[in-house]
Amino acid sequence: MNGILVALVGALLCFYGIRSVHLGLLAIGFGLGWLIADLFDASFWWLLLVALIGAVSVWVVTSLVFRFASYFIGGLTGVMIGTKLATVLQPGDKNVALSMIVAGSVGVSGAFLAQKFRARALLWLTSIGGASMVCSGVARFSDSLEFLRIPEPGWQQVTATLAWAGLSVLGWITQRHLFAEQLGIEHLVVGDEGEPDMSERNGGWPTR
Repeated sequence: MNGILVALVGALLCFYGIRSVHLGLLAIGFGLGWLIADLFDASFWWLLLVALIGAVSVWVVTSLVFRFASYFIGGLTGVMIGTKLATVLQPGDKNVALSMIVAGSVGVSGAFLAQKFRARALLWLTSIGGASMVCSGVARFSDSLEFLRIPEPGWQQVTATLAWAGLSVLGWITQRHLFAEQLGIEHLVVGDEGEPDMSERNGGWPTR
């Protein structure tokens, strides 16, 4: 059950994240809370509690500072990606301090990228962040898939990384084609009759 839940939320962010700011924010907060709690090997109910608190907190805070939403959302999604990256790069026992450094560094990078490139950066960030959640969720389906969450050095680490990267690219391609008009990719819009309205792009994600 816990694996299905986090995988579904991850799929929402990976394949639909750029479409709706509200769904995206809830998914980002949920995933961020879940992945951070998972670093400490928390029980399912603690994972769920921290994830739900994260979802509500991110949605409320971002709503209050919407003027800086791109920067804030990019940073939070970057932290989520950094947390997953720290897990993949540290097979076995985790160094929590190093994990926080990696998560913070990727978070800062994500914030600046989102601020500079807006929708294009958020497209990549939601795809990669959502894919990390899907991998963590699928890993709980059975013991044989546990390496997607906590890989051992060698083939497990390589396979987990490739699965994450492949799913991220698939999410990017899917969102780019499904929401071409919202992203302003005119040559992918079928039957486009003119320049899309900027106010309707990104499903409400900030454009300036």
